[in-house]
Amino acid sequence: MTVLVLGASGATGRLLVQDLLKNDFKVKAIVRDEQIFLTKVQKTDNLEIIENSILDISEKELIFYINDCDAIACCLGHTLNLKGIFGKPFDLVTKSIKNLCQAVIKSKKENVKLVLMNTSGNTNRDINEKVSLSQRCVVSLVRFLVPPHADNENAADYLRIEIGQDNKSIQWVIVRPDSLVNEDVVSLYENFSSPTRSAIFNAGKTSRINVADFMSRLIREKELFNKWQGQMPLIYNEK
Repeated sequence: MTVLVLGASGATGRLLVQDLLKNDFKVKAIVRDEQIFLTKVQKTDNLEIIENSILDISEKELIFYINDCDAIACCLGHTLNLKGIFGKPFDLVTKSIKNLCQAVIKSKKENVKLVLMNTSGNTNRDINEKVSLSQRCVVSLVRFLVPPHADNENAADYLRIEIGQDNKSIQWVIVRPDSLVNEDVVSLYENFSSPTRSAIFNAGKTSRINVADFMSRLIREKELFNKWQGQMPLIYNEK
């Protein structure tokens, strides 16, 4: 199986690439800077590096890249500095997901798995998630003031509403970690269909390596993917 990974040079993306390679998957990694990426990930015969910005890749090129891919994993995010948070492109994740989905549909491929890393601050509006009034107020303010949050919401909404549950080309899972932390090894973690704690007032911790492990398993394990297909599972480090 071949997997296309977006955001492959990010803190979580490179861990996902390493896990997929360890499990003998072929990986196509889209990165901005190949040399920087190779300081973190060892080059192997199963790794193809595409040095480009995802938004600069034409639809024709995307169709070519995904032609032999069975799955796509998106770990894209905005850099946590002033330029990354408040600078363009404001819709990095949303536009990338739209471009990819349209390329998959036009390629006539079927049953491509798409796993998107998102955030626990985004609610799944397909189900009745219980969110306090105070949290809704804070999230509304964050949505207005912090463009990356709105980008995460819009990317998830595109999959929920435009692609939907019965698309023959794309099957998706949106992974929602809580506050991300760095750890060296995979530890025990839990998955829930809805939040068990407030992402604003009682946030938990989720290690990036656990997120990478869960995303990799969703791609590798058919039963696990089927369990969460069309849903937005939360992932927390086990207490």
